[in-house]
Amino acid sequence: MKYQAIDNSLFIENRNKFKNNLKPNSLAVFVSNDIMPTNADGSMGFKQNSDLFYLCGIDQEDTILVVFPDVKDGKHKEILFVKETSELIAIWEGEKLNKQQATTVSGIEHVYWFQDFEKIMKPFFFQAEHIYLNLNEHTRRYIDAETSEMRFNKSILRKYPLHKFERSAPIMHKIRAIKSTQEIDLIQQACDITEKGFRRLLSFIKPGVWEHEIEAELIHEFIRNRSRGFAYGPIVASGKNACVLHYVENNQQCKDGDLILLDVAAEYANYASDLTRCVPVNGKFSKRQKEVYNSVLSVFKAASKLLLPGQTFDKYNKAVGELMTEELLKLGLLKTEDVKNQNPNWPAYKKYFMHGTSHFLGLDVHDVGFFTEPIQAGMVFTVEPGIYIPEEGLGIRIENNFLVTTTGQLDLMKSIPIEADEIEALMNK
Repeated sequence: MKYQAIDNSLFIENRNKFKNNLKPNSLAVFVSNDIMPTNADGSMGFKQNSDLFYLCGIDQEDTILVVFPDVKDGKHKEILFVKETSELIAIWEGEKLNKQQATTVSGIEHVYWFQDFEKIMKPFFFQAEHIYLNLNEHTRRYIDAETSEMRFNKSILRKYPLHKFERSAPIMHKIRAIKSTQEIDLIQQACDITEKGFRRLLSFIKPGVWEHEIEAELIHEFIRNRSRGFAYGPIVASGKNACVLHYVENNQQCKDGDLILLDVAAEYANYASDLTRCVPVNGKFSKRQKEVYNSVLSVFKAASKLLLPGQTFDKYNKAVGELMTEELLKLGLLKTEDVKNQNPNWPAYKKYFMHGTSHFLGLDVHDVGFFTEPIQAGMVFTVEPGIYIPEEGLGIRIENNFLVTTTGQLDLMKSIPIEADEIEALMNK
């Protein structure tokens, strides 16, 4: 891994949080992700299962974590299975963690080889009354591919049909939503790397540059700062491309007079950041561009102040919608009659601001958490209002990452240039 070693106290603390939510005499199992294939003998590289990483910090394939607080021997409360390394693997792929290294990373004493899972675990499964299995229960998940979790769960359900099965996902969504100090530090590192990438661009962008060249500048800066790269597919959208919310082609030339919408951010140690900025290709906002930019910035600043402990998302989204409606009226994009006659299920402002304002952030860009429950201190959110005007070839979004505190919120990207005048000054320095 490119990132510096993480103190295993983080994973020990996380496992204790998880254990505190289990029913008596319960055994929980978590499995690593697959290495996904491409074609021939190629692969996409490895991205660890976020829940498994959160609980043990092991960042390699063929890993299984078992948590069994009420185990009868009083010793095997936590068990880790890792891939056995060999001389052949070491030559072709590089060495995998040995048992002692796995203990150092995770803080788990009892470590066995992955291939011995069935032999070691059978008596433990028979001791347990409840078996907790995990699954990706993210509300935005629309992937049909069978995952290692799905295959593993089928196998356990078939082998132990008389047990009482429970879901780990609701517990993980609850505990992962509240970030510890160490997690906040890791997210902050991702934000700081993102800042370095963005500042690098301000002197690089000029008329005639290509979107993919901008992407290349960013990946260079991210990797040289120990990031694996982008936390998500980078959006480098110039001109009318900015009106495509998930534009990822990044293959057009940036023209004099256009704006570039940059939705680009680094990850660090599997933790994500999420930034959006808009910059003028020629270093100078036009009057209309700055007018719309400042409207989005106004909503951004007001919305961020609404992220408070006890706030509900229904009230939050309604308030942001009202803020955006006011700005769209000022810009002449909406008329009073549009608002008066709007469909309450799809308000008038949605014509120009059709996506949500905030989402959870953490080990995943769209991290887990419950939007049906009030906001709590320790949660990290994006704030990302936007205005998209296809008929003008203009799309503007502004986004930072915020930690909710007991008294308000902390902008984890507060040092990244955001005011239009500051961006202009830096581009023309």
